Parts: sequence; structure tokens; C-alpha cells
Amino acid sequence: MASLLTEPPVFSPEAWDWRVEALCRQRDPSIFFHPDGERGRARRRRQQEAKRVCAECPVMLRCREHSLAFQEPFGVWGGLTEEERSQLLPARAVNLRTHRAHTPS
Repeated sequence: MASLLTEPPVFSPEAWDWRVEALCRQRDPSIFFHPDGERGRARRRRQQEAKRVCAECPVMLRCREHSLAFQEPFGVWGGLTEEERSQLLPARAVNLRTHRAHTPS
């Protein structure tokens, strides 16, 4: 079995091509990433605006999957806020372990 510490993941350019189609590339990045100290209503408004862009994006699901796979710590990715991703990650880890336990080697 390969060790995660000795063999880095292999990345192919094709695996990242989806980013070229992302609508967020055409928008101000500050919509997707909060400034220090942003709270309350201002934060909710900014997140709602980012989510509106994501909802129309042709690569939203790939972006979301990337953000969960790489555990992106900041910003709105694939229509999910930092808080929403942090709530999903523990459940994803359990599902992945369950899937691996039931997959024949």
C-alpha cells in the first residue's frame, strides 16, 4: 500500500481544466472571500451574492467537490460557505470510510 507521506498525489492539467469555465473568474474575488472582521448582515449579503453567481455557474458541482476534497478553508466554493463545508466534511469522512470498508480489494 502506498504511503501518503512518501508519494505525493499526481495532478494532471485535465483535472483542473474546469476552473477555466468558472463564472467566479469574471467577478471580483472579494465576493467569495470575506475581509477580516466581516460579520452579521454584511457577511450574509456577500455570501448570498457569491451563491447567486455559483448557482448559475456551469462547473458549480465540480467546484464544490474540489472544495470538499481539498478541504478549502476559506471562501464560498461551489455554492457552499466555509461553515457549510465544515459541517459536511465529517459526514463525508464517515461515508468514505464506509465505502472503502465495503469495497473489495
